[in-house]
Amino acid sequence: MSMLVADRPQVTMGDVAVRDIPALADLLRQVGQGDDAAFAQLYDATAARVHGLICRILVDRSISEEVTQEVFLEVWRTSPRFDSQRGSALSWLFTIAHRRAVDRVRSSEAARHRDTAYVATQGEPAYDSTAEQVDGTLRAETVRTAIGSLSPLQREAVELAYFEGISHVEVADRLGIPLGTAKSRIRDGLLKLRSTLGGES
Repeated sequence: MSMLVADRPQVTMGDVAVRDIPALADLLRQVGQGDDAAFAQLYDATAARVHGLICRILVDRSISEEVTQEVFLEVWRTSPRFDSQRGSALSWLFTIAHRRAVDRVRSSEAARHRDTAYVATQGEPAYDSTAEQVDGTLRAETVRTAIGSLSPLQREAVELAYFEGISHVEVADRLGIPLGTAKSRIRDGLLKLRSTLGGES
């Protein structure tokens, strides 16, 4: 591969629907044949969505950027294995991205467990585990309460957009509503969440 993934600009997909992305499967087949230009097109068309999915799993933006680069390097190496008969190109990309992100989470957790075990052998607790558990429970309860404060229509739209990682256009398609209505429900839901969580902090 004669180009570096990091050199490609990250484009914002905005409300572009999956069906509006030109021939991702064809691009993947060309990438599998070593076509740098096709890889550049594929990256430009999908990087923002892949990065967004990874961010939702890892939260940390710098680590997410690193994992995004790893995903596209894997795409370059494994693109000949893509089979359009088994699923869409975007689903294939998302599967790789999700697996990479989860692997990074597990790796981080394993490192924390090793550190905790080491500190435990020294006879000194690294932190007040009871306090941490109580704090974690309270935070989770706060988020559940905030989500529960949304109207059913707002909650449905927000969960699709932010927990399933799909675009506003896809939310509208999934719910069978106009795009403007989908955007309004998501915007109003997020404003209410921010207000609720802000009041609890």
